[in-house]
Amino acid sequence: MEVEESDRYRAPALDKGLDILELLASVDGGLTQAEISKRLNRSPNEFYRMLDRLVRRGYVTRIDGDRYSLTLKLFGLAQLHAPVRRLASYATPLMRELAQSSRQANHLAVFDRGSVVVVAQQEAPDYWGISIRVGSHISLLETGSGHVLLAFRSREEREMMIAEHARSANEATPGLDFHERLERIRAHGHEKMASAQTAGVHNLSAPILGPDGRCIAALTVPYIGLVGAASAPDIDATVALLLRTAAELSSLAGSDVPAASG
Repeated sequence: MEVEESDRYRAPALDKGLDILELLASVDGGLTQAEISKRLNRSPNEFYRMLDRLVRRGYVTRIDGDRYSLTLKLFGLAQLHAPVRRLASYATPLMRELAQSSRQANHLAVFDRGSVVVVAQQEAPDYWGISIRVGSHISLLETGSGHVLLAFRSREEREMMIAEHARSANEATPGLDFHERLERIRAHGHEKMASAQTAGVHNLSAPILGPDGRCIAALTVPYIGLVGAASAPDIDATVALLLRTAAELSSLAGSDVPAASG
């Protein structure tokens, strides 16, 4: 009997894991082991070990005790490949223009498995500027980039991102006041905060929005006051330049969400 081409190279364990991931991706709020087995028409015992491995590898998390839900690990992996490379490529001339007009450095960052990763960077055109190397991992909770990446996601996604950060950094999750701050950032359309790492620097950060209106990257200017540079924009003018550039990048990424005016 001839074996069908689709069955020639079957990998049942891999199929089972992919079935779980695809099912969890299609629902909100997660599913119990019994619900997963019922929807996939299998015995609950067939999924216990597979779910345990997916949890241990960080692709699935347990919520409310007995429910399983996807983490953002797959999202983070995808962010580091072709879509982000394309975004960084599109962003380069606009980031260069922003550096020239603001007289400040800037960088583009994405969320990846609990932290924020810088994927593109533009130096300040003059002698003084704060720059962060491409590939640097920076804090999700203490940077303008991290705040923006969280603020422009759904509440459920925020909680998953923060939980991943807490696990990877071995830190406690923030309280209600932090979530209230994220709501204010979302309402204002950007973040403006004193740097938690460098005195005299203000992080100015704006979201790059995808077609669904969710933040796919953060564009940040580490603003420093330039003494004697009369032609350099002040901090409010720099925010306006940042928001304009972020809106252009969002448009390139397929978003039709109106940009905040700042």
